[in-house]
Amino acid sequence: MVPSNQGERSVADGEAPMGVATTRSMERVAAALGALDHAETRFERADDVPNGGVLCALAALLGLGLLRHAQSHFSIPKGFYPMDSIFLLLAYLALGRVPSLEQLRYHSPGEWGKLLGLDRIPEVKTLRDKIGCLADDTERTARWSGDLAKEWMAQDVEAAGVLLIDGHVRVYHGEATKLPRRYISRERLCLRGTSDYWVNALDGAPFFCVTKAVDPGLQKTLEEEIVPRLLAEIPGQPTGEELAADPLLHRFLLIFDREGYSPDLFARLKSQRIAILTYHKHPGADWSSGEFVEQTLTHPNGEKSTLQLAERGTRLSNGLWVREIRALSETGHQTAILSTDYRSELRRSASAMFARWNQENFFKYMREHYGLDRLVEYGISPLPETTRLVNPDWRTLDSQVRRTAAELSRARAVFAAHTLGAKECEPEIAARHEEKKGAALSALEVKQSQIEDLKARRKATPKHIELKDLPPEQRVAQLRGGRKHFIDTIKLIAYRAETALVQLVRETLRRHDDARSFVRGLFASSVNLRPDPARNELRVEIHGQANPIHDATLEAMCSELNDAEILYPGTNLRLVYRPIRSSAFP
Repeated sequence: MVPSNQGERSVADGEAPMGVATTRSMERVAAALGALDHAETRFERADDVPNGGVLCALAALLGLGLLRHAQSHFSIPKGFYPMDSIFLLLAYLALGRVPSLEQLRYHSPGEWGKLLGLDRIPEVKTLRDKIGCLADDTERTARWSGDLAKEWMAQDVEAAGVLLIDGHVRVYHGEATKLPRRYISRERLCLRGTSDYWVNALDGAPFFCVTKAVDPGLQKTLEEEIVPRLLAEIPGQPTGEELAADPLLHRFLLIFDREGYSPDLFARLKSQRIAILTYHKHPGADWSSGEFVEQTLTHPNGEKSTLQLAERGTRLSNGLWVREIRALSETGHQTAILSTDYRSELRRSASAMFARWNQENFFKYMREHYGLDRLVEYGISPLPETTRLVNPDWRTLDSQVRRTAAELSRARAVFAAHTLGAKECEPEIAARHEEKKGAALSALEVKQSQIEDLKARRKATPKHIELKDLPPEQRVAQLRGGRKHFIDTIKLIAYRAETALVQLVRETLRRHDDARSFVRGLFASSVNLRPDPARNELRVEIHGQANPIHDATLEAMCSELNDAEILYPGTNLRLVYRPIRSSAFP
């Protein structure tokens, strides 16, 4: 049997058909013959390995569960590459800002292989096949990501008690299927795409997301999918006896924007002892400036700010009594906030509401640095025939109503402009005026008749329809999402690992805003690998940073990482990090 990667030229073995950068020919032959379960993770001495700084995140990656549940959920056929190496490689690529698997064609496979204890990483086609084996079972991937979300919540019970909920649309420009259109606020356009509803902690750390090919809206997704899952998974919720004894106690607090505004929804959540915090959609008149008092807010990242705040009790349209908090800006604008958390301090509630921007910043950062919106696989899969979506006929009529209403407004303005002036009383001028006004009135009556007819037709047309009731040419499908869900879960682990390093760096770096930039630069740093089997150590010598301050920060970080005494997966080698200052180089 000939190895599957034949035809590529080997740098290390001359004419051996094992592929570029291969040095373990016998192991690859054994794997091709089915005589090897997987290759041994074995590190070799190496200098100037690019992107070796990603090894600094290994402790965080393992602590966040990158490999902990892999064996219980996944399996791959026997081959040269161990399953753990695939998980580690994908995490390293995310931290190293490799935007897609295709971009690996322009990276040295041997250099990435050195960071895995292998001779090289798989070629793109092989890596895609491995990911397919792992991720094509969507239910298995969902169970894995669900276990991780439960674990992250259990690690920080306090953070899991106050959650940010918001939707993010992944725009789709392909032609495989015509996805429903939705409004994209950042683009200010209606574009085709898929909606993801994210659940994050107050500091922006992600827990999980719910993907909807046909978007039913935040309210319905929240009540039918997100809340039942949170009720089952959030740790540390009050018991039934505790809730009965304290009428103001709630299970957890949900924070969302105006899209979720619904007094009836608030009441239903309150009946389940779930508190909400959102913006008031119909705040009414401004409050007197004398009601506002300057307050100092402490934000989730520890920063402090001052804000003018006031509070009243408000009864909504359905009779529900809620807290209304208003923030007064320097320009005089009042931001109205509603809450059914009747116990939390005013400053804490205001700080939690404005922490919603942490979730927006998370979306922006993940789009720019982790390719959150990038397609992972091409192709579509059918939607259930009972899927409800907006009726195309109703949408067409609604668009015509809106357009005709605008034309009617213009026709009214034209008719109102035909007013005879005091100096235009001559018979000939008055006659022409009456003629023009009569024509404008006729046009106005035509538009009024048209819009009444359109509104009647729209009212008679059902707004929503099931997919099976649509003509075949109007039916939509959904993009394949199994592999993207798998890759995105690893990206979430990578983001959380990066954030853990950022928090560690902030302990010594004076400028906190520079911490994330420092960590990104660290991931791109070159390292020297010095395995020492006699001492069961793998020394990672990290090249000097941009300036002495960053060198000192790196030294403090390495000291913390060394105290963790992390073993590289698949070996008995303890990672020892050692910075090499810039001054050590000529």
